Amino acid sequence: MSDLHETIFTCPHCGHQFNINVYDAVNVTKDPDLRDAVVSGDIFHHVCPHCQKDYLVQNDMLYVDMERRFMIWLSEHETGDSLVKFAEPFAKAGFKIRRCSTIKELSEKIQVFEDGLDDVLVELAKYDSFIDFINNKKGKAEDVTSVEYQHTQDDVMKINVRTGDKGASFLIPINMVQEELKSEADLYKVEDVKFPCINDKWIISLFEKENQK
Repeated sequence: MSDLHETIFTCPHCGHQFNINVYDAVNVTKDPDLRDAVVSGDIFHHVCPHCQKDYLVQNDMLYVDMERRFMIWLSEHETGDSLVKFAEPFAKAGFKIRRCSTIKELSEKIQVFEDGLDDVLVELAKYDSFIDFINNKKGKAEDVTSVEYQHTQDDVMKINVRTGDKGASFLIPINMVQEELKSEADLYKVEDVKFPCINDKWIISLFEKENQK
């Protein structure tokens, strides 16, 4: 089952304190109605009853999908030993185990895993799209605000590189990226049980380490 608790939140705008419900864990196999609330971010939205300002309140939360066999720890901090030990039997059972530091990353990660994809493959496709965007002079690196996975259709990923209200879309064949992964399998190896944070910073760090050799 999903777990939640009540806590006191102080409105940054008016200073009014009020109670909010915070989810510590969401099991979408048991509570499928919570899935959309997590992906949309609604589960993290709270409105001050005094001044009506709304806020996105990110809290540590474990998201579990037993059917698709993955769990994601939403937290800005490294995972503690107790959570790693909890995840060990799931990792042995073949679960994908990840940490996301932001709500946006969590939403995208859920979509990636629901589409049946390897998130390492997706991050490599996003990185390749970013490099293609820069090399083909479609924009400057410093102007890029985000690189996002959108969806997969007919074994082709759609990646969006955004620069404010503009940008470009890239269609990346999955088999092409799979070959790239196979050629450097050791470089992209991931230890699931340790709740790795597989994102743009992670993949950039891999290439930086390779360049330093």
